[in-house]
Amino acid sequence: MRTFVSAVATVLGVLLAAVAVPAIWLDRNIVREDGFVALAAPLGKNAEFQQQLATAAVGTIDTSAVPGFLSDLVQPVLEQAAASMAGLPGYPAAWEETLRRSHRLSFPQPGEDPSSAGPVSSLTLDVAPLVALGVEEISTATRLPLDPPGETLINVGEPAQREWTERLATYAPMGYLLAAGSGVAFLLALVAARRRWTVLVGAGLGGLLLAGLWAVGAQVGSAAALATDTGNEVANLFRDEFVAAANADFIGWTVAAAVTGTVLLVLGIVAGIASRRRPGASR
Repeated sequence: MRTFVSAVATVLGVLLAAVAVPAIWLDRNIVREDGFVALAAPLGKNAEFQQQLATAAVGTIDTSAVPGFLSDLVQPVLEQAAASMAGLPGYPAAWEETLRRSHRLSFPQPGEDPSSAGPVSSLTLDVAPLVALGVEEISTATRLPLDPPGETLINVGEPAQREWTERLATYAPMGYLLAAGSGVAFLLALVAARRRWTVLVGAGLGGLLLAGLWAVGAQVGSAAALATDTGNEVANLFRDEFVAAANADFIGWTVAAAVTGTVLLVLGIVAGIASRRRPGASR
């Protein structure tokens, strides 16, 4: 009976861990604003993305208040602002604020009624901080008063994907409870086991199996995300870079799981060999 309980608890621990780890990763890196910003911030250093994003941001600047006879003066300044925006001192802060605004638009905030969110996509870039940076540069160069917009949206994905962000925000934090349950299950398995080294071996094999499954799942999920065309070059480039960054970060977690599984497996095998060499050892 003890062996049966130990085996069931070990399997349960592995199954709970299979869901808990991806859920915790999603909560830390996608659902939480700080994690999302940390994951996406390096995208702003991609030269191609910088240029396309700056061009798109500057292209939304309203110059209708500029007198017609000055239009020839403004156009070169617009082009220069787009070309040099990434080098401006305020660019890193504007890019970070863009990410924070985008996250707040794309994920339901605490106390927000999901039904009132409106038809926004799973990720909506609000590049207004970058537009404001361009407006400031243009106003300084031309001495013309231009007002930056309150928001400038670039949709990434489809409106129907909003439902997925709501589910993610609701269920991803449950990964911590599942992880705790997995730990309790493994503890029960150790307490109930007649040969505790078998629990270590089972947990190690489970960790290696999960690492492989997570790696495959990450590749499948990345391929599915990349197959979605947003219809916008800037959005497509952001999607490509963000998916690559997310995949690389999660692969780090799978490697850690594989290393942990290997260590547990080796410890279990060593403990098993040692127990067999001890006369009358049952554990």
